[in-house]
Amino acid sequence: MIKAIVTDIEGTTSSLSFVKDILFPYASKNIEDYVRQHAADNNVATILKDVSAEIGKTLNLEETISQLKQWIEQDKKITPLKSLQGLLWEAGYKNGDFKGHIYEDAFQQLKHWHDKGIKLYVYSSGSVYAQKLLFGHTEHGDLNYLFSGYFDTTIGAKIDVESYNKIVDQLNINADEILFLSDIEAELDAASNANMNTIWLVRDKEINSKASHQQVPDFISIDL
Repeated sequence: MIKAIVTDIEGTTSSLSFVKDILFPYASKNIEDYVRQHAADNNVATILKDVSAEIGKTLNLEETISQLKQWIEQDKKITPLKSLQGLLWEAGYKNGDFKGHIYEDAFQQLKHWHDKGIKLYVYSSGSVYAQKLLFGHTEHGDLNYLFSGYFDTTIGAKIDVESYNKIVDQLNINADEILFLSDIEAELDAASNANMNTIWLVRDKEINSKASHQQVPDFISIDL
């Protein structure tokens, strides 16, 4: 019996194009001005120090901005970058520049599971802050009430088994009573190796019955 569901975001609950074509370009376009304007803010100052710590040497402001822009170009999943992107996206959401995308089938099924008493969690490479922003500003309104918790790369990489072991420990639920949803095979492999149940969201791709994990085209097709 499934007692908890942990879901990825990109390509799973939400469109890849929303993240790649809207959120990332928005952050890339505005990151330099944002850092210059807010470098003295406590939370931004902490993030900038974390950039230096990640590199292993003290960077000045110009070097830090350059490093952040390089990470964006390389699509690096690095915690200080993700944290700063979250702050940028908050500004965008609040300004009404965009809304968080969530598939209609994902919204309907997540709400159904929540109403049934199944605990829902998010595990994404985007920061917890960014996750809450996305689900808090959707076409369906604020959906954060659906979730009991959030996980990001501070708990570990999404392709590492130990990350999922830590999630199991934190949820205090048997691994075989947890379902992990993702569109990435390597992530599903890691979750499976931690004894979680797994389902592979393939969306617009053809179902492969011989795939290493059960594949479904959408959330409505998930039969618990």
